[in-house]
Amino acid sequence: MTGINLTIVNVALPSIGRDLHASVSSLQWVVSTYSLVMACLLLLSGSMADRFGRRRMFQLGLVLFALGSALCGLAPNVGWLIFFVGVQAVGGSMLNPVAMSIIVSVFTDRAERARAIGVWGSVIGITIAVGPVLGGVLVSGLGWRSVFWISVVIGIVAVILSLRFVPESRAARARAFDPFGQTLIIVLFASIIAATIEGPRRGWADPWIIGLFVLAALAFVGMLLIEPRRSEPLIDLRFFRSLPFSGANVISMVMTAGLGGFLFLTTLYLQDVRHVTPLRAGLMIIPMAVGQAVAANLSGRLVASRGDRLPLTLGGALLAIGAFLLVPLTAHTEIAYLLAAYAVFGLGVGMISPPVSHTAVSGMPLDQVGVAGALAASARQFGSAIGVAVTGSLVAGTGTGFIDSSHTAWIVLGSCGLLVLVLALASTSGRAKAAAARNGERLAMRLG
Repeated sequence: MTGINLTIVNVALPSIGRDLHASVSSLQWVVSTYSLVMACLLLLSGSMADRFGRRRMFQLGLVLFALGSALCGLAPNVGWLIFFVGVQAVGGSMLNPVAMSIIVSVFTDRAERARAIGVWGSVIGITIAVGPVLGGVLVSGLGWRSVFWISVVIGIVAVILSLRFVPESRAARARAFDPFGQTLIIVLFASIIAATIEGPRRGWADPWIIGLFVLAALAFVGMLLIEPRRSEPLIDLRFFRSLPFSGANVISMVMTAGLGGFLFLTTLYLQDVRHVTPLRAGLMIIPMAVGQAVAANLSGRLVASRGDRLPLTLGGALLAIGAFLLVPLTAHTEIAYLLAAYAVFGLGVGMISPPVSHTAVSGMPLDQVGVAGALAASARQFGSAIGVAVTGSLVAGTGTGFIDSSHTAWIVLGSCGLLVLVLALASTSGRAKAAAARNGERLAMRLG
């Protein structure tokens, strides 16, 4: 559900814009609201799952996600659509991090857990890849509202399967609720995303935009000052002493920023510049989808047999190459060239997805794996929101037309791949892993 939703909605954006008379910034909010709400609530949802039961929270998330999806399909205007996407995201925040906790509680053997996480990451990668194609078919055949209704069907099936197969589990010692940390993380993420999306429309010197950036800075400083003094903070800053954990969080954020920006730019380019139908646009993204699915499956196997370093570094390189190939894009670029670039980009994303979650929990105490996984998932969702916000702002903020302004956006996305490559090398070294193990032992002793 969450994997498909990340990509299927992008194909529907031009149709949503025409039907609901939505501006580019409104379309950015349609995509970014989902990722923003997810990023803000993932930690809270992971903590609540540890306390009240992981299966119970997982099923509640499925119901809320399906309800929000149904309401999105009935939205009368873009304002209500954005609101209902937020409802959908509240449910989504209870799925991925809780799923990670369930996997860890079921697979206690280290090697089995690595394989299970690899399979889990592969499934997410494959469903993300299916989204554009499925979206093109649904929008062309049934209209844009159908891309939301599909999640209602999946949600019903998932609830039934979870009742049958998912065991209930809780953390041995659940963390207390941290209202200060939760408020600060919402203010931080929301301020950054709002300022980035609205900056081009209002002007970067507008008092509201400056105020939002100042508010984000104050929230960040507040987290550094308040959270270490909390007995049970929402974000335990000691986690970030582990280089694999810190590196994986940044890699998650950068990779999904690249993917979110790629899908946003590509959808608008194919349908608004080249004037292809939603179905054809979805079909043209198939090379990216296939590359992502193939690479995700291969990467999951590499994680189990070779560790995280090879798939992460290879993924970063492919991500950069795919984005840089699209820098010289024109309104008449050869279709074969586009398809090749999309395939390379998809290979990069698919390679990165499975190992990044495994790297994040490397060396963590067993009872803190859910929190660590939620932090990585939160970084991933924030990255998706910031990727759409930044690339959309670069396109909307210039008067030279979509094609010319998109060149800078593709350079930014290519730089994301290079950053992933550097961080992968640093966070998967032998010294980094040893330091993570020592940090995990200290955390276990302090939390014991």
